[in-house]
Amino acid sequence: MTPVTTFAGHMVALFGLGGSGLATALALQAGGAGVVACDDDPARVAKAAEKGIETGDLRTLNWSRFAALILSPGVPLTHPEPHWSARLAKDAGVEVIGDIELFCREREKTAPDAPFVAITGTNGKSTTTALITHILREAGKNVQMGGNIGTAILSLEPPALDRIHVIECSSFQIDLAPSLKPTVGVLLNISPDHLDRHGTMENYAAIKERLIAQAEHAVVGVDDEASRSIAERRSRRGRPLQHISINSLAAEGVFADRTTIMRVARGDAVGVADLAGIGSLRGSHNAQNAAVAVAVTTLLGLSDETIRRGLKTFPGLPHRMEEVGRRGRVIFVNDSKATNADSTDKALASFDRVFWILGGKAKEGGIAPLTDYFPKIERAYLIGASTEDFAATLDGKVPFVRCGTLDRAVAEAAEDAARSDAPEPVVLLSPACASYDQYPNFEVRGDHFRDLVRALPGLEMNRGLKP
Repeated sequence: MTPVTTFAGHMVALFGLGGSGLATALALQAGGAGVVACDDDPARVAKAAEKGIETGDLRTLNWSRFAALILSPGVPLTHPEPHWSARLAKDAGVEVIGDIELFCREREKTAPDAPFVAITGTNGKSTTTALITHILREAGKNVQMGGNIGTAILSLEPPALDRIHVIECSSFQIDLAPSLKPTVGVLLNISPDHLDRHGTMENYAAIKERLIAQAEHAVVGVDDEASRSIAERRSRRGRPLQHISINSLAAEGVFADRTTIMRVARGDAVGVADLAGIGSLRGSHNAQNAAVAVAVTTLLGLSDETIRRGLKTFPGLPHRMEEVGRRGRVIFVNDSKATNADSTDKALASFDRVFWILGGKAKEGGIAPLTDYFPKIERAYLIGASTEDFAATLDGKVPFVRCGTLDRAVAEAAEDAARSDAPEPVVLLSPACASYDQYPNFEVRGDHFRDLVRALPGLEMNRGLKP
């Protein structure tokens, strides 16, 4: 735990008692703050009370007693309208912040030079965060990984000079962290997402930019217009910047030449690593992730040979291009984390003959942006609430079957792939949808896929990937 001492002796309000909210309340109390916590879910309130956290209805309390409102990142701050707790805080002149901000203030107070890597982007955040962490750990470094990737940041050990924090940050978390100032700030890419929470693409991009605005070093992907503009603004300010691309670069940074990762310094491009044969880093999107990891770990002092060893041993992330196993020539890939078309784009680009399982709670635009990949699809297997919308998009372009549930989709896709004449057919779960119509989250959906695949007779499991 990281005790939060910056509010010692003060009272703070807290709304949202999920995993990060509960960790935040305990960290505040451990640091000497008084906390009154609230949540719309009575079960969460009861759990907090059992842990000794004071709870109460914030709507009935005098807000002049509070120094801050700590808001869960899942709670609307501005759009589609502010949550009632945020509105009450604003009316009372009380600042509204989140757990990332509390960590940043504690770091500034206790160990301002402690190494801190913060990573954001519409897609690729989790893989890049895990990859950087893996390389550093393989190098023998003391690393703490958390944030949006799963472990609440205040559940981690405190900042220290000999401890590196590698933190994935969502746009919601950045919006609640005004003093975010990492040692290395990473912006991977920007494409439309979460516009219901940020209002416009301009607002969304501006929030992402905050992560690198005050960073000591910035690492920015420049393959999309919004991120490229952000990189140009930082460059004009004369701040240290590493450009990242899957195309050749003239500017200082790291790029991918197919599977070769190249570093550009003082106008010279030098090969650093080859990703060929590393299944967990298959595809151009993972080449970008690897290029970022090379840039970040170089800035943190690792040698090229150490970085190469880390890349080669990276096991990948569960639910993101996770090779669950093989049955004969057929590969089964769990990409449940692909909850929008842009993320599924990366998976479809990585394979040639695909038996595609997709569907769920569709996002704006559906799968229309993926039409360029339709010639790669042998057959599609539709599940969930999006079935009829996706069927309309696929009709006449891709053979498909309405499966309804994942159980039936896996069974039918496995049979069809086994009959394929492709050298290496792929049964791919890459839903391009949220999971909330049938599953509580993408992890549960991916776990179900993994279990269904592993129950198939004759499967050779990939032992290198842990669920």
